[in-house]
Amino acid sequence: MTIRSLQQELAGFAAERDWEQFHTPKNLAMALSGEAGELLELFQWLTPEQSSAVMADPQRAQRVREELADVLAYLLRLADVLGIDPEQALTEKIASNRAKYPVHLARGRADKYTELGG
Repeated sequence: MTIRSLQQELAGFAAERDWEQFHTPKNLAMALSGEAGELLELFQWLTPEQSSAVMADPQRAQRVREELADVLAYLLRLADVLGIDPEQALTEKIASNRAKYPVHLARGRADKYTELGG
């Protein structure tokens, strides 16, 4: 299945229910944010070790998969409504980040070296 076919499936799902009227960019962005918050909630207060092992618990793993799917669905739907090709947008962003964070300056650093004058 491709990203485009997933977008078509989501568009068809919305059309069958007459939900396109509600799928404005504002509403989709807000729904995306809400779902991202629900995903974040699953990791809230976990230690780094617990967060890395979250998929070991079948019940928690299922909740993570569901929330991640919700985030992806709203992201793909928003991109479709706005006429953005998510594959092209991500490819361009990766290229931009490669230029902004060259390996010799960014490797192994979590800080923003660009803000430190480096």
